[in-house]
Amino acid sequence: MTTQTIRSEITGTVWKVVVQEGGALEADDTIMILESMKMEIPVVAPEAGRVVRFLVAEGAAVREGQEVAVFEEE
Repeated sequence: MTTQTIRSEITGTVWKVVVQEGGALEADDTIMILESMKMEIPVVAPEAGRVVRFLVAEGAAVREGQEVAVFEEE
């Protein structure tokens, strides 16, 4: 299994964390939702696997390119 970090594509705020750490995900499943300028932007799983750890919490400000989660591929 390969571990990678997932990065934010925008500067904004973590509006909602959708999954729990350790839960199984399919490719393109939403992990969290970011809010920027009243738009909701999903952060998705790059492929099947699981989130090992979140690096940010709901309500946290994030910048573009910031690591937001550690992901383990199946």
